[in-house]
Amino acid sequence: MKKYVFILNAIELLCKLFDGKRIEGVLYLDQNTGKLTFKAYNRQPQVRNKDRLVKKLPWGWVKESMERIKVFGSFPKEMGTAAVMGLMEEHHRDAKNALIEYELEEFC
Repeated sequence: MKKYVFILNAIELLCKLFDGKRIEGVLYLDQNTGKLTFKAYNRQPQVRNKDRLVKKLPWGWVKESMERIKVFGSFPKEMGTAAVMGLMEEHHRDAKNALIEYELEEFC
């Protein structure tokens, strides 16, 4: 049995298909005509601003995004737990100082 599918915006879809892209959409029975219809989703690329580096620290970094302040630290296991705990405290102190310096530079 043959079924005919009506495609909305067929020319645009063919151009995307010839470019090697996939088309996501919905296949449904049209209530008005009772015919099988394909309607493509209008997918938009997601645009995201990159995080701004506030300061590079010895064991990580401090960055600023649109909504958050991010602190990253990575410490070698070979140093031992006590030394790593001390480095963590120093790292967070450096991160706090970097934020203070960044705010002062921003307002001056």
